[in-house]
Amino acid sequence: MANFLSNRCNDFGSLRLQTRPVMNCFLPEVAHAGITRQYKFNIEMKNVTRLCHTKSMVTVNGKFPGPRIIAREGDQVLIKVVNRVSNNISIHWHGVRQLRSGWADGPSYITQCPIQTNQSYVYNFTITGQRGTLFYHAHISWLRATVYGPLIILPKQGVPYPFAKPHKEVPIIFGEWFNVDPEAIIRQALQTGGGPNVSEAYTINGKPGPLYNCSSDTFKLKVKPGQTYLLRLINAALNDELFFRIANHSFTVVEADAVYIKPFKTDILVIGPGQTTNVLLKTKPNPHKGTYLMAARPYFTGQGTIDNSTTAGFLEYFESSPNNTIPKNLTLSLPTLPAINATNVVANFSQKFRHLNSRQYPAQVPQTVQKRFFFTVGLGNSPCPKNQTCQGPNGTKFEASVNNVSFILPTTAILQSHFFGNSNGVYTTDFPVTPLMPFNYTGTPPNNTFISNGTKVVVLPYNTSVELVMQGTSILGAESHPLHLHGFNFFVVGQGFGNFNQSTDPAKFNLVDPVERNTVGVPSAGWVAIRFLADNPGVWFMHCHFEVHLSWGLKMAWIVQDGKLPNQKLPPPPSDLPMC
Repeated sequence: MANFLSNRCNDFGSLRLQTRPVMNCFLPEVAHAGITRQYKFNIEMKNVTRLCHTKSMVTVNGKFPGPRIIAREGDQVLIKVVNRVSNNISIHWHGVRQLRSGWADGPSYITQCPIQTNQSYVYNFTITGQRGTLFYHAHISWLRATVYGPLIILPKQGVPYPFAKPHKEVPIIFGEWFNVDPEAIIRQALQTGGGPNVSEAYTINGKPGPLYNCSSDTFKLKVKPGQTYLLRLINAALNDELFFRIANHSFTVVEADAVYIKPFKTDILVIGPGQTTNVLLKTKPNPHKGTYLMAARPYFTGQGTIDNSTTAGFLEYFESSPNNTIPKNLTLSLPTLPAINATNVVANFSQKFRHLNSRQYPAQVPQTVQKRFFFTVGLGNSPCPKNQTCQGPNGTKFEASVNNVSFILPTTAILQSHFFGNSNGVYTTDFPVTPLMPFNYTGTPPNNTFISNGTKVVVLPYNTSVELVMQGTSILGAESHPLHLHGFNFFVVGQGFGNFNQSTDPAKFNLVDPVERNTVGVPSAGWVAIRFLADNPGVWFMHCHFEVHLSWGLKMAWIVQDGKLPNQKLPPPPSDLPMC
């Protein structure tokens, strides 16, 4: 195998399009032909200090956030992950289609066994038909709290953006900071059955900003007057959807989850965990101040506790010429952010997204449906084990489920079991396609809110067109759920509040230019309808991207069978696939 790229090329920061071509970091490139890009990720402990707390935490190459990965559409990407910590690890390349490369998708016990201490694994995939902003993160327990970074896919060489070329590109990745080890937090919560302790701060590119006690780390976005910047926004927070604003500035949204959309203007952004949003920021030609505040804080409608704090950063103008004198700041004001439970703002924002649907980038929405599914998503509970005191609702344990099934991870990888035909004792194929006991989903909850559990999957023949309605419930509080599907993009053809009505709601579906995503928010006390084509053989995880709900079981998996042709089949596993 060729030498892996030095980490020098992976420093986290802006992408300087005009002054320093991104491609300087890479191997010589033949126009239009994809090349192979190689990276090495050392998973290692690093002492990091925030809010006057220093802790040893799991990182990629000692960096927090992790180094960025840059590739072009059509490139093959090889990332050698070497585990030098005591925790098991696996990495998910969030939003990458992984066409016929499911062995590289990354969720532990779904597509692979985790990489054990002192072991390594090379993630090998090709970027096919995708360009835009994605990210990577650990996909085992809560390790993604510190193991995450941007994954930037540039268009093929010579292919322009469908909008004016920006002066500069800047990745902005939101995260959460915990003063203690997040692994200890979720371990305690699962033991007691109660809600986990929340984070101490939100972060922008790993920095909490000036509004927290004892915070000396603040993100600064330095800009020139009268220029256009492409901000690549990523929400890598564990458990929180976020509002984001820059004081006295507005954005043009041009992309969601690495798919171009019809541009629209807004001064407020909403971004759920697992979602990415590209926006154009046009700076003021004659700014009245030298510095403006940017801020993010959570959107939440549930009943549990939440980190209701605000992370902030600075937008700093610098003088581009001696004649352009920018006034120094006297006072800085925070941008106004919506109330924490402003569901109407979230709904209005999400309805603005439409697929670009141009000749070059058409929206290939399945017009007919072969299989329909109706899944409830939400919370529930389970009885407290004997001789134990539990801290969940009324002395029970918190759970979460899809169609009242709380998913239990097996002790070996489902993809291997499927590929070699050894499903016995690993998983069953009887996941319910509709709720077994229908109820008034967004009304008064039923008396019995106990869930069932199991390792159940849905099997789809190759190339099946699927329509899935995901219905939120009000059990233990109505809240939004950011649902992420591995291995596919899907089209968001409809959404609404209350209970989905099969008789009247489908007539309102948008089958022309619905937004195409990999993560969608199921509205609080509402529903969302998606369509996708099951054209990717393998085992594909689908789950809530709130890490606490994932831990409680709000997850399931689809098995897509091989097609008849050689290019419709999943290849055998790589020789270095980790063992359990």
